Amino acid sequence: MNDAGKPMNDHGKHASDLAGGVARGADGDPYVRLEKDVTAVKTEIGRLADQIADAVNALGAIAQSETRRGWRSARANVDALAANATERTGAAKNAMTAAAQDTASSIGDTLATPSRKGPWPRSRSPWESAF
Repeated sequence: MNDAGKPMNDHGKHASDLAGGVARGADGDPYVRLEKDVTAVKTEIGRLADQIADAVNALGAIAQSETRRGWRSARANVDALAANATERTGAAKNAMTAAAQDTASSIGDTLATPSRKGPWPRSRSPWESAF
């Protein structure tokens, strides 16, 4: 208890009673104003959260379309590389086939044509000539 005989614990009193000299506006109780302000802040935070979500979704859509475009481009590049490799492989195969055919033809011509340079007629030994 204090000197006036009142209990020292004022927790039971309403906060507006403790404020005493706080001026009250048109809204009445300052706690009502505080509740309105808190509600307004919550509403604004909700609106900002919605705007952030919309911005993130828009960025996600842009990233997704860019990714698709990149995949299409990469696929086209791979297809072009594969076609080019096929063409080069075919050209190399044709060149090798032509070279092999030319070599085989040359070998065949060499075997079919008698050589003028050899083989020389065999000379007979003196013993073979005598008989």
